[in-house]
Amino acid sequence: MFGALPAALTYYWRMKMPETARYTALVAKNIKQATQDMSKAATMNAIHEVFMIARAQTLIALCSTVPGYWFTVAFIDIMGRFAIQLMGFFMMTVFMFAIAFPYDHWIKPDNRIGFVVMYSLTFFFANFGPNATTFIVPAEIFPARLRSTCHGISAATGKAGAIVGAFGFLYAAQPQDKTKTDAGYPPGIGVKNSLIMLGVINFVGMLFTFLVPEPKGKSLEELSGETEAEK
Repeated sequence: MFGALPAALTYYWRMKMPETARYTALVAKNIKQATQDMSKAATMNAIHEVFMIARAQTLIALCSTVPGYWFTVAFIDIMGRFAIQLMGFFMMTVFMFAIAFPYDHWIKPDNRIGFVVMYSLTFFFANFGPNATTFIVPAEIFPARLRSTCHGISAATGKAGAIVGAFGFLYAAQPQDKTKTDAGYPPGIGVKNSLIMLGVINFVGMLFTFLVPEPKGKSLEELSGETEAEK
């Protein structure tokens, strides 16, 4: 019976997938939808698309994501957690706006390399910034009796935010024109406006960083105030 569980979990998302153009045209009798579906996969099959996406994400990870983490490892006790997080949010805001406002410029074929560079720099400063500090700082600033619980709450909140961001962007980035949205998605605000919204969120994160204490060079007892409480 357990073998049916994975299949059951995929049922909802399978129902959201578009049918083949042949099925849509011959069985569902929807020639217009079949034409639209065929126009989206004219030069690339599913396996090729997965390969291209995986290759792009691997290159971005090797050139920006992984180096960003190593920069954090190298500089976190020199610059401090506060400075790295503040810098990361600031640079993410800058690059996100730099992608968003001239978005029509970046999507032209001749400018796509520039788009990839800007996109990669955003990931670099995400990891040389809040992606690293937001799981380091919670392990240092809470009192010992609450540290594991509060760190767990912080981690769970971060994962929840990641899920909302990932799925929310899929919906928000859909075109405003209903006829141009992906199958199963309602109209959204478009990629450009979604990127602007992400830039605003990064800026808000930068402002909230000013509420975070700097743990560099301090003991856990000193940070949590437990020593002073005993006195």
